[in-house]
Amino acid sequence: MSSQEEILSDGRFSCVARDPRFWEMPEKERKVKIDKRFRAMFHDKKFKLRYTVDKRGRPVNFSSTENLRKFYALSESDSDLSESEEHAEKRKKKRKAKGKGGTDS
Repeated sequence: MSSQEEILSDGRFSCVARDPRFWEMPEKERKVKIDKRFRAMFHDKKFKLRYTVDKRGRPVNFSSTENLRKFYALSESDSDLSESEEHAEKRKKKRKAKGKGGTDS
């Protein structure tokens, strides 16, 4: 087979090297940025499927969570949430739930 340089030096294919349609996508732009509303899909059981075979019937040890991590990334502003902020949000939710439960009885 011909090497890549030989192909690009051929006059018929020289425009391929300059045409942005044929450039590789940069690593930073490959993943879709999502905001904090959808961050639960990375660890929620509802989004996790275990596959035992691939589309051709070969056995695999694979889950859909790996696909999610491959194609999606949290946006920078949302990934900066510290654990203390997340714990504070959970505490507020628990307090609201306790308050509602106390008024019912």
